[in-house]
Amino acid sequence: MVWRVIDTEDEVWHVQPAAERRPDERSWRLSLSFRRQQGGAEARAFWTAYPLESGSKTLLFRLADRIRDDELRQVLQQHNT
Repeated sequence: MVWRVIDTEDEVWHVQPAAERRPDERSWRLSLSFRRQQGGAEARAFWTAYPLESGSKTLLFRLADRIRDDELRQVLQQHNT
């Protein structure tokens, strides 16, 4: 299931959120999976941490829904440099 589809100048990326929590911590942290849509180009994917955390997994995903597409493009651009 794709959470968000982000298009850049010449690529389309599928973005999906995940919540992670270390055993010794109470807060959930947001990680994002970026997967480039295949279309003749080499398949590419990566995971990155996003600076959101919450004591509630449900609240974390609600906060993630508020992330603007432009912010996701910035994460993608930072990872590609």
